[in-house]
Amino acid sequence: MKISRTALIAFATAALLGPGAAAVFGQTQTEPAAPAQQQAPAGKQQPAAGKGEVVRPDMTNKERVVAKVNGHGITVREIELAADDILPQLPDVPANLRYPFLVEYLIERHLLAQAAVNEGMGDSPEYKRRLAFYQAKALRDAYFTEKLKPAVTDAEVKAAYDREAAKIKPEKRARARHILVGTEKEAEAVLARLNKGEKFEDVAKQVSLDGSKDYGGDLGYFSAGEMVPEFSKATFALKPGEVSKPVKTDYGWHIIKLEDFKEGGPQPFDQVKNAIKLVLVREKVQNRLIELRTKAQIDVLDPDLKKLQERSQAQRQQIMQRLQQQGGGAAGGGGKQDLQIPPPE
Repeated sequence: MKISRTALIAFATAALLGPGAAAVFGQTQTEPAAPAQQQAPAGKQQPAAGKGEVVRPDMTNKERVVAKVNGHGITVREIELAADDILPQLPDVPANLRYPFLVEYLIERHLLAQAAVNEGMGDSPEYKRRLAFYQAKALRDAYFTEKLKPAVTDAEVKAAYDREAAKIKPEKRARARHILVGTEKEAEAVLARLNKGEKFEDVAKQVSLDGSKDYGGDLGYFSAGEMVPEFSKATFALKPGEVSKPVKTDYGWHIIKLEDFKEGGPQPFDQVKNAIKLVLVREKVQNRLIELRTKAQIDVLDPDLKKLQERSQAQRQQIMQRLQQQGGGAAGGGGKQDLQIPPPE
């Protein structure tokens, strides 16, 4: 992937903090990433990385200087801050190009910053306004990283998982295929073709009216409550490998083939712990903000803004009430949907 200097400067001017982007190579530093694998055209093999290409540089020594710009040393720690700043906006940069990309970004930033100092912009009103803005941002980010994020312990995450997992009742789930047609006569014709030995997937692709036809009629795994009653009743009455007789629903006539049954339940802890931690950290941030607001004096001077805030607050309260009535709750370690085993893609 070739990245022009013009694009690099454009990305630099649009910097925005992303959540915990210490993963310069797409993974955490305790688990070095392999070089990014790109899809090669059919019949062609992806070329290997050159011998001189640095794919996994040492990121453990945070004070190690990797480059200098007119004497200013660019350290590993500064590269990680740059990763936090811009990589969330650049998901298409391959992992093995992120390191040189970030260093180049910092080189060009320091060149322009040094030019600004040399041309006397250190005392300009524009610089002072920006300095005050970014100082508040830097303090907020440091407070989040050093105070709020570590406040969520692994024990809290596991307790939240156990609490929500206990609410999920094991539920039988079926994986099935179907062929949807418009009339009973067409359904009978489909069944006749299947009885003669044609593959279910092939017939589905040819005649089914449902979008699942592109996948051979595959609907993935679902519980009885996720489908209309007539469809569910017919599906769950089958044995794996069996094909139903024509089934009528409001959508038309179905021929159903049951592929498999399994018991649904909470996803394994390792698959959801990061998502649960994110929810808990967000909750810590909100609680701290509420605490700070109660002690602060905040004056809204714009009357139009004040009206908008009051309207927004009323809408938030209505949403919270609906969530509580539905049993979803506004906070906590993830709801049932966060822990449910999803259907296969």
